[in-house]
Amino acid sequence: MTLGGLGLVATLAVPAVGAAVLAVLPGRFDRAARITGTAFAAVTLVLAALLAIGATDTWTAYQPQSAGAPGIHPWHELDLSWAPGLDLRFQLGVDGVSYPLVVLTALLTLLCCAYTWWRVPAPGRGRSLVALLLVVEVGILGTFLALDLVLFFLFFEVVLLPMYAIIAVWGGEDRQHAARKFALYTLFGSVLLLVGVFTVVTAAGTADLTELTGGTGLSRGTQIAAFVLLAIAFAVKSPLWPLHSWLPDAHTQAPTVGSVILAGVLLKMGTYGLIRVAVGVAPEGARAAAGVLGVLAVAAIIVGSLVCLAQSELKRLIAYSSVGHMGFVLLGIATLSATGIQAALIGNIAHGVITGLLFFLAGAVKDRAHTGALAELGGLRESTPRLAGLLGFAAIASLGLPGLAGFWGEAFAVVAAWRVGGPLWTTLAVLAALGGALTAAYLLRLLRRVTHGPASPAVLTLTPGLSGAEVLAWGPLVLLALAIGLAPTLVLGYAEVPVGALLEAIR
Repeated sequence: MTLGGLGLVATLAVPAVGAAVLAVLPGRFDRAARITGTAFAAVTLVLAALLAIGATDTWTAYQPQSAGAPGIHPWHELDLSWAPGLDLRFQLGVDGVSYPLVVLTALLTLLCCAYTWWRVPAPGRGRSLVALLLVVEVGILGTFLALDLVLFFLFFEVVLLPMYAIIAVWGGEDRQHAARKFALYTLFGSVLLLVGVFTVVTAAGTADLTELTGGTGLSRGTQIAAFVLLAIAFAVKSPLWPLHSWLPDAHTQAPTVGSVILAGVLLKMGTYGLIRVAVGVAPEGARAAAGVLGVLAVAAIIVGSLVCLAQSELKRLIAYSSVGHMGFVLLGIATLSATGIQAALIGNIAHGVITGLLFFLAGAVKDRAHTGALAELGGLRESTPRLAGLLGFAAIASLGLPGLAGFWGEAFAVVAAWRVGGPLWTTLAVLAALGGALTAAYLLRLLRRVTHGPASPAVLTLTPGLSGAEVLAWGPLVLLALAIGLAPTLVLGYAEVPVGALLEAIR
């Protein structure tokens, strides 16, 4: 086993061990358990960041099977026999497509664990909450690192039960309904994903993504069938319109840390799966369905923005905004171009950073004012100017202001659609640009309703300061939103070579 392979195993093992340690600690050591869980999350972030050591252009290249090389050349890889009788392998790897998402997952998990030092939602039991966050982290990291389709499916499913528990136990008043809805939608997607995975594995005779990239061994009919199954499954998780209705309830009812993980990285499992698995394994199906995906993407952008304009609850508005933002990501993927897929990748990271920050801030507002109704939160800047200022920064980052992280993904998804050309894609580009204007409209409306005007009774008594835990949790996201906006190469520098070579493999 190489040093890089050990790093891959350690990145998954450390949060798993941390969750196990917290599970056996007595309940009376609740605060110590939360600190211990945060320490495990911090070590995981360090290990995830170190995976970039040894990264070179030649190791991040996709090549078609006909070139005599496997489909994926990861920076680091681990390939062990797992169940020889079933020909299953424990195969992990990381490259420029998955690495930014791995680091984002580790960062947001660390920030959420650190946030529990300051506040644990009712009914308490912070030890169990942090343990579940670490289990969710294992599932998400495993999804991004798996290079075996069956292993990918298993890690994909690990997230379901702990996320259900986080919503059902620590959520709001209607948490049970929201948790059940999340579970039912996810299970529906899981069934389709399972069928799609075994359609591919049975037809190709292998589950190895390094061999399957480019559609090797799959007929055109099989690729189309597999792509439809996989695309719908990933659309549920993303979620993409019209399979998005579980999202607003889950976000609204989930505790703050649950909403941050949901928006920040759990949704990215779906869009990552679209790029890595659906497009990579079934390119013929992707080309056949590209126009349909483009139309659905623009519908998500327009519908999500219009619904946001009508929302009157803070967390619900931010939740619906994710539908529109994920629409831009899908539009980039649907173009099957280098510009589009890179726009989707940086859009994923930007959305995770900015929307994670927005949910942290929305949770802080609700915890202080005991309401999320926009009509009851007016004048926030009069009583808590620092919190209002951070909310304003996150909102303008989300609407795509140039110089902040949200700009690159959305702008270049539109550019990619325009470059494809033809009546359909030109129309989609224009409509998507209109959706971007609507995004600005509902976020500016949010700021006008919440931060401006005379202070409402609900916010008059709020204290102006921020706690140390809040600054610790929010500060890195503020800096990242600015850094990625000013230097998008922080994300695109890793993705440029593998994206270009992926497109060569699927053509």
